Amino acid sequence: MPTTLRVALVSFRSDIFSALHAGCVAGGNAPVLYITGRSSGPRKPSYPNIGTKVTDVLGSVPVDTDLLLPGSAEGMVQAIRGYDVDLAIVCGLSWRLPQSVLNAPKLGVLNVHTSLLPKYRGPAPVQWAIRNGDPDIGVTIHWMDERIDTGNIVAQRGGIALPEFVTFETLWARVTPVIQDLLVVALDRAAGGYAGEPQDEDDASRASPMEPEFSYIDWSRSATDVHNQVRTFYYGAGIPGPFGKIGRNWVRVLRTSRTPGTGVRVDCADGPIWVVETEPAQPFGSASGR
Repeated sequence: MPTTLRVALVSFRSDIFSALHAGCVAGGNAPVLYITGRSSGPRKPSYPNIGTKVTDVLGSVPVDTDLLLPGSAEGMVQAIRGYDVDLAIVCGLSWRLPQSVLNAPKLGVLNVHTSLLPKYRGPAPVQWAIRNGDPDIGVTIHWMDERIDTGNIVAQRGGIALPEFVTFETLWARVTPVIQDLLVVALDRAAGGYAGEPQDEDDASRASPMEPEFSYIDWSRSATDVHNQVRTFYYGAGIPGPFGKIGRNWVRVLRTSRTPGTGVRVDCADGPIWVVETEPAQPFGSASGR
């Protein structure tokens, strides 16, 4: 008979918790604890909107399961041990977990990452896939270590199409079933002692947060680069923008098109782009002087 694992789920949104929970249960495993970060790191001030975040997460927590908001790594270790957790699953946590937390579950900690690792290691894999014009993304489940997204791969699948303009919610609907299927495989392998496959460092790339300069459109770049920049912000870039100057006016560009149609034509380095949707905006800092 397959082993039933006692699992702690670590994330930051109700829909992600629900996907992780369903994947665990589908494989016959038992989520016994939910953990969400109340701050950007251990012993740091709570997020200003932590109440809203907790209200959202509570919508997915089963009535017989506890929700933990740790303030320190030590508190997380004590909770995981106290709940007799076999395995923890992380999907979206700003904390860089120390080895003490990674060692707290009996088997270790798995991370769910939305790229085909070792490609796009870091906090913004989908944003970089859109920015680079990738046609699709993947999901990787790997053992966590003290570095960022470098641990051995336990399960992986690609081929999740990236529409031209996509939001987190619409893309998550495509990602969810893949995560659930992979979790069944990954948890079964973890229970059997599978150490995973090492990542190929020669193929590694970083997916760091978007740089502040990315908030501004440079029309002297290629039309494809500008279009993908707008697409990235449509998904969510984590910074304000993208701001562009059309004529004498600054606007926030919401949608563009590479094919002729409605909107304002702007010439880029290699050809035109059509600005389809904008809203008035005043860039922050010294951008208005550009």
